[in-house]
Amino acid sequence: MKQVLVASLALLGFAAAQNASLPVVDLGYELHRATLYNSTGGFYNFSNIRYAAPPTGANRFAAPKPPAVNRTTIQTGSPDRICPQAGPAWLAIAAQYIPLYLQGQTQFNASSFSSAASNGSSALPEQDPRTTEDCLFLDVVVPEQIFNSADKGYGAPVLVWIYGGGYTLGGKSSSGNPAGLLERGKTSNGGNVIYVSMNYRLGAFGWLSGPTFQANGTANAGLYDQRMALEWVQQYIHLFGGDPRRVTVFGESAGGGSIMHQITAYGGNKGPVPFAQALTQSPGFAPIASPNQEEMIFNNYLSLLNVSTIEQARALPYSALQTANIRQIGASTYGGFTYGPTVDGNFVPALPSLSLLHGHYDKSLRIMVGHNAQEGLLFTSPFVQNNSAFAAGVVASFPTVAAYPKILAYITDVLYPPIFDGSQAMNYTDQIGRAAALTSDVIFSCNTYYLDRAYANKTHSYLFAVPPALHGNDIPYTYFNGANATAASTAVIAPQIAVALQEYIVDFAETGMPNGPGVPFFNIYGANATVQTLGISGITQMMDPAANARCAWWQKALYL
Repeated sequence: MKQVLVASLALLGFAAAQNASLPVVDLGYELHRATLYNSTGGFYNFSNIRYAAPPTGANRFAAPKPPAVNRTTIQTGSPDRICPQAGPAWLAIAAQYIPLYLQGQTQFNASSFSSAASNGSSALPEQDPRTTEDCLFLDVVVPEQIFNSADKGYGAPVLVWIYGGGYTLGGKSSSGNPAGLLERGKTSNGGNVIYVSMNYRLGAFGWLSGPTFQANGTANAGLYDQRMALEWVQQYIHLFGGDPRRVTVFGESAGGGSIMHQITAYGGNKGPVPFAQALTQSPGFAPIASPNQEEMIFNNYLSLLNVSTIEQARALPYSALQTANIRQIGASTYGGFTYGPTVDGNFVPALPSLSLLHGHYDKSLRIMVGHNAQEGLLFTSPFVQNNSAFAAGVVASFPTVAAYPKILAYITDVLYPPIFDGSQAMNYTDQIGRAAALTSDVIFSCNTYYLDRAYANKTHSYLFAVPPALHGNDIPYTYFNGANATAASTAVIAPQIAVALQEYIVDFAETGMPNGPGVPFFNIYGANATVQTLGISGITQMMDPAANARCAWWQKALYL
């Protein structure tokens, strides 16, 4: 079939190019040639395949639309594309103080970080040249063996990656090169896997919401982008040799939080989701359920644009929209990113914790989850130095508790009491550790517990505990490609742990179970809340630290 297509293209007069020997896939709406062939790994990379129409002009702040038919030229995946980005200013402070805190310094003052604390109002950061508003593209990386067997009656398992970045940063290739995962597919189970990653809209472009906005805009547009990409996989992955019935979606941080929202989409009332399995790594999002919070964010964005309606915003040049996006996110409250999934009454009818608690989700999935031992520190202000600052941080994160003194007192005195002898949550011994424990629970770790419970503890769960085990430290392990790789400038990866994690991931994609030859047995979560602990000295088992009364309380959303 592929030979016939290549011959037909020649007859149609398509010009020969330097990569003319690379295969072409006919997607119906367009023809796409492999961007490159990796002879070392033996795989093709089909880069920047359009899965949706440009979300520009009238399509801004709306659900994505199908791509137009364009068969007049062969697409080659050039140039590369990422969606408009923006980051909060506090990340610069975190980069300075976290190494100091880990070394034992716990007292900080604002002046010591004054240069890093600027919100960037005087100068905008330089933009990545790949940045474009027309960014709804995905990559398919497929081993040659699988590609050559396409449409021969069987298909390979598919791993679909959703990246993290606080819903304001990142791109389909920002997490790493999937070559290591593809290699594990060959060695761990004798098979292969296909890897897919997609862009989705970020910041104000993808996550505006609120009652006024929703009159003429689509809240959580980024979730709709992801869903369209996942549906694209269902429709087209067989052309690359994949089996649409064997799709595993996986992602970290905002990617994992997005997967939770996909699992609970529409309250489970629109049939099965477009994947069979899910692996959420440190699934994260700030639980915003207040229409008032959403409205404030929306109005602030309009104010930065100097307009009064979303229709007027759509008519502005891209540069104005991105400048306002950068300024708004740059000024985010410490630990926050301003934007992320919100309850919209449609795609997100309720907080995922509540949907999972009350049975409103797709129950047919096989689930694997993971979280890190120190999720919260990255997002914790160094200026939380006393009880008053801790309580103020709780109110800033959950404004509604200001009206409920008993709820606030329960959080500050019972769930996270000011007791610093190491006997409390995550063994904290100072105010910063106390605040980090709360952030870890609410934004990340408890989400894995909600999923474990929702799927009757018939899940597989791991705890990444390689020091310092900060949020995001496991990503270089997921994308490990060699013994000389580093997790950070000061941390060398433990290769045996990285290889084991990759084997667990691809075995889960292949069989629905993370167990395979050459790695320690991975027990089911079960009634004992057993997690596979990935530590610097090896792999052991322990009781899940997220299986606690604090997470059970947070799941009920009594703070609203």
